[in-house]
Amino acid sequence: MTVALDATYSLSRSPSGVAVYCSNLIRSLARIAPEKRFLLCYRANRFLEALRTPLPGANCSRKLLEEAFCFLFRGQASVFHGLNQRLPKCRFERTVTTFHDLFVINGDYSTADFRRRFTLLAEDAARRSDRIITVSQYTADQVAMHLGYPREQISVVHHGINPLPHFSDEDLAEFRRGHDLEPPFLLHVGAIQKRKNIVRVVEAFERLNSQFRLVLAGSAGYGAEEIMERISSSRARERIHVHGYVDDLLLARLYRTAAALVFPSLEEGFGFPVVEAMSAGLPVVTSNRSSLPEVAGGAARLVDPESTDEIEAGIEDVIVNQDLRQRLIQLGKARAAEFNWMKAAHETLNVYAQLQSDRLRGTCEGALS
Repeated sequence: MTVALDATYSLSRSPSGVAVYCSNLIRSLARIAPEKRFLLCYRANRFLEALRTPLPGANCSRKLLEEAFCFLFRGQASVFHGLNQRLPKCRFERTVTTFHDLFVINGDYSTADFRRRFTLLAEDAARRSDRIITVSQYTADQVAMHLGYPREQISVVHHGINPLPHFSDEDLAEFRRGHDLEPPFLLHVGAIQKRKNIVRVVEAFERLNSQFRLVLAGSAGYGAEEIMERISSSRARERIHVHGYVDDLLLARLYRTAAALVFPSLEEGFGFPVVEAMSAGLPVVTSNRSSLPEVAGGAARLVDPESTDEIEAGIEDVIVNQDLRQRLIQLGKARAAEFNWMKAAHETLNVYAQLQSDRLRGTCEGALS
């Protein structure tokens, strides 16, 4: 079997969740299926960058994913996989698309122009996909509801996570001193944007014991100006650290030294930080909606993200209640161990096999009719 994948989004200097998914899934597929051939397809704006990037395996090659050039390799691919809820204009024999989330369609989390373009691409991908992969049951339900896609043709494949590095006590102590994080601190990981509900995080933080600090790790997104204005006017602003985008090594140190992850997002298709924090032994406070209860799997303190009171109470519970704290830490480590990229790659290969089976079944039915 030869599989063509839209690998465009695997290339990023500041990887988002989609980039993490694309790069790790491609690497894992190449590793567990050496007998298969993978055509890594890049749109023109990333193709030159791709040529400077090492291939993940000897069974991989690069292709230019542009309409005028698709005929050069389209016939070679048994399956085309769109990794970010869109498909190229050129047609392939069988197609599968991964959908990460659909909150842009019905949520006030982006500009009207971006929402319109996103919706058109998502509708087109759903219309032309033979099967769809979603990263959570929640997103599967959203795809079925908003795009009218048959639920029986949707497969849920959860993300994996990469093991966090370990650090010596001396390294972590030096890290705390260097970043002025000696007192206990709460951590939020994710873009500074409206959807992440950071204003309520700040409001809840202001009510807490003054020994704590709050660290926000993430680049600016939709609504960041309003959020930064709220932080600037906060009576606790001297204890709020806005780090911007952080690389993997810095993020790992933050996970290893924080007191808890506070992640009461209003909407998530998956929620990487929840699982990453659990793997680092952090208790997690997160939302009781969208995909987050599914991903947390009973190993987090769930709160109503629209209630500052509940967010505050959730934080206090995981800090003060030592029995709850230790239980969440143990449950979280066990839950995080369930998410790995090899498992995600195996389940993705199963979807490709289903597509092949669908094709053979269709061929046989056509011959008999």
